[in-house]
Order: sequence, then structure tokens, then C-alpha cells
Amino acid sequence: MNISSRPFGTTKDGREVQLFVLSNDNCITVKISSYGCIITAIETPDKNGHVDNIACGFEKLDDYLNDYYQRNYPYFGSIIGRYANRIAKGKYSIDGIAYAGAINNGENHLHGGLIGFDRRVWTPEIVEIPGKVGVKMSYFSPDKEEGYPGNLKVSCTCTLDNENKLTLFYEAETDQPTIVNLTNHTYFNLTGGKENILQHELQLTAKKITESKDLIPTGTILPVEATPFDFTENKKLGRDISSLAEGYDQNFVLDNEAGQLVEAGCLSEATNGRQVRVYTTQPGMQVYTGYWIPELIIDGVKKFGSYSGVALETQHYADSPNHDNFPSTVLRPGENYEQTTVYQFSTK
Repeated sequence: MNISSRPFGTTKDGREVQLFVLSNDNCITVKISSYGCIITAIETPDKNGHVDNIACGFEKLDDYLNDYYQRNYPYFGSIIGRYANRIAKGKYSIDGIAYAGAINNGENHLHGGLIGFDRRVWTPEIVEIPGKVGVKMSYFSPDKEEGYPGNLKVSCTCTLDNENKLTLFYEAETDQPTIVNLTNHTYFNLTGGKENILQHELQLTAKKITESKDLIPTGTILPVEATPFDFTENKKLGRDISSLAEGYDQNFVLDNEAGQLVEAGCLSEATNGRQVRVYTTQPGMQVYTGYWIPELIIDGVKKFGSYSGVALETQHYADSPNHDNFPSTVLRPGENYEQTTVYQFSTK
């Protein structure tokens, strides 16, 4: 196993960005940028040993900073925070004190606001863990950044091992009561971008979803049985997608309020044999099939577009601060926020 780093570019305000390259003994390579703590690439072999990048991303920092990309922001590979997913009208309260975040998605607050953790430069540190190679990315989010209360220290330690497990370990602490919901927004395409993801197969352990109206939870938990959201048995993403105007963008309930490391599901593609198995301590997983991913021209070549990747975002539920029956996302002084997600790569 090996880890190396190299310059990745400079932000528009002159901050240098590093790219860290993690590789194991099984021809798997993961690349992570200190800008946005972005997983820019996950290179894995197929059943015949041919290696492709199975994550939507770019080879240059400038493409992440491109104005068109940022206006149509699909959050490729980034860490999302301080609060992943939507908060209805950006409003919530903690201990009776009202707060409001930026309205940046229709009439709602999405993925941390106008400048979330995905657009911040993180501080990297190579970590030494027996049997793993990894990098710890840290960020300090000051009080009132994007409207959130409290000074928040947050980190994500990304490690790769020879069991082909990419582990993301999140930590956070605050000096005031605040809300925290962190996730990674990698879009997977197991064909290496050669085809869209509608022929990918997905199986989930979740038997329930949070009911939503206009992508905001109503507070009701519904069974998936006999609905397009039933992935309890392996099913192609495209099989029922025509019944959904914009594809899947849904939180699946994992019945994991105790925070154990449990299996959430498995994404696979039959032609090349690749699969990604997901484990998490989080209570839910947002499955988003990327309807709104923009078509981009990268080095003169058209890339991406609708359904070019599927995000498996392990997280707490959207709008949790406004639903007492949802697992709490409040973090208080003296408490430690800790969450783990594991993506394990293999071939059938």
C-alpha cells in the first residue's frame, strides 16, 4: 500500500490545494483533494482486471472552480456540511432559539448553504494506521458561518486497506449547541462513465423511507413494499424510474438509531462485474440518481449529464431539526460527533 501527494492547483483567492493518492495492493486507487475534501477518483479493476475510474470527478482543480459547474453544482465527490440535504425554508430552532440559513435550493436550504464545506480548503495530514493508508482532512467552521451557531471543528479521516475498504470517519465538536449532518457526495458509475447508471443494480437493507413533498419530509415514515422505492431485492435503477419525474432522490431509513456499523446496501453492474457494498453508522441513506447533473465540456469532450452517476449519501434525514420523531442532529458542547461510512469494492 502507498500514499503520496502532489500539488492540485490554486483557488481563486490564492490558496494552494493538494491531491492525495491512496493505493492498495489490489490495483485500487483513491484520489482526495484538500479542496472540499473531494474524492476526485476511485480507480478499480473490473472482472477482467481492466481499471477504470468509477467516481464522477475531474483531473484538474480548475474544473471544480469553473463558473458553469458551480452554478449547476452537483457536488461531485465532496464532503457536505455543516448540514447535508435540505432544511425547509432554511429555518430551524435549537433550545427555543431560531436560526436561518441561506435559501439556495428553491425555497429551501441545501447542503450547507451558499459556500458549504464542499467549497472550503481543508487542512490535510497523512495518518499512519496499521494495515491502512490514509489522510485526515480538518476544517474550522466559525460561529455564524452560513447562519449556523457555534464554532465547529470538523474532520474526515479517509483510509484505504487491502480488503478494498474505503473508510470515511467523521468527527466534530462545538462550543455552542448546533446542528451537524455530514456526508460524502460521491457519484458512482461502475462502467467508468462509458454508459449511464440505469442498468446498475441496487439492493438495500432499508424497508422504509421518509415520505417527502417537494423533497422535504412530511415527518411520516412509509414502507417501501409495492412502491418504486422497494430495493429489498436486487433491482436495476432504471426499472421503475420512469414513474418518477426526476428519478430517485430519496432518503431510505436504515433502522439504525443506535449507530452501529451496519450494511446499507450494494450497488453492482453485471457487464463488468464491479460492485460497491456500503456500511454505515448513520440512520439513513439518500439515493440520488443524478437527474440534475449538468452536461459539461471537459478538455473539448462532452461528459456527464443526467443519470451519469448515482450518489449513495449516508446521513441523517433531511429537515431533521424540524421533526421531533427523526433522529436528532443537535450537537452540544462536550459531545463528540462521530460517524463512519465504509465503501467496499469488489467484483462478482
